[in-house]
Amino acid sequence: MQTNNKQTETLILQEGEGRVYNCGTMTAIFKADESETNEKYSISEWWLEPNSEGPGAHDHEENDEVFYVLEGTVSFLVGDKWVDAAKGAFLRIPAKTIHDFKNTTKSRAGVLNFFIPGGFERNMPAIEKWFKDNK
Repeated sequence: MQTNNKQTETLILQEGEGRVYNCGTMTAIFKADESETNEKYSISEWWLEPNSEGPGAHDHEENDEVFYVLEGTVSFLVGDKWVDAAKGAFLRIPAKTIHDFKNTTKSRAGVLNFFIPGGFERNMPAIEKWFKDNK
């Protein structure tokens, strides 16, 4: 049963569907955000072109992140160590942990990301603008 409340609607998105943000050599596709999950989480895909940097080392004060590699191999910085994660790999990065990701291969790579609790998507318009302004 569907209602008019976005937080209780069923979401069905096909490959490539969602809110797309172009961030240089990265493309983010948000599948569900805090307004659709009662602020519990947001889910996005992050696609990296071959030999491309990620967002840069950072942490989140109150948010855990979960990554699942969808395609290719992605290098993750977790704390002070880089780890290569191939298709099917799973990572949980607790709040307050420095992390980053990048693609050091010659093939496109992608990860599914769960941001818990949600809200990261609020930053995406500004992040996309930064990448456009700093090509």
